[in-house]
Amino acid sequence: MSEVSVKSRFVRIAPRKLRLVSDLVRGNMVNEAISTLKFTNKRGAKVIYKALMSAVANAQTKGTIDVDTLYVKKIWVDEGPVMKRFMPRAQGRATLVRKKMSHVSITLDEK
Repeated sequence: MSEVSVKSRFVRIAPRKLRLVSDLVRGNMVNEAISTLKFTNKRGAKVIYKALMSAVANAQTKGTIDVDTLYVKKIWVDEGPVMKRFMPRAQGRATLVRKKMSHVSITLDEK
């Protein structure tokens, strides 16, 4: 069995929001995961869909792997760097706004 993996780094969505979508496809067959992501009404679904399609393309170019037997072995979302911005508030104050980033990693394997 040969694994195929892909990483999508510095995605401008908070990891907590992406983990909701990644939990939906963990352990599923690739065809099932793709259809689930297409009909999921979350912004993170598009990011994970693109990463999943990239992993499938990697498997096709490898040549020795049958794409129909692939399943999502591992998928995890790590925290990336945080951009810090300021937002003006009342009476001349400023509030810190933390814009979070994520790193998505997907590993596919044959069943």
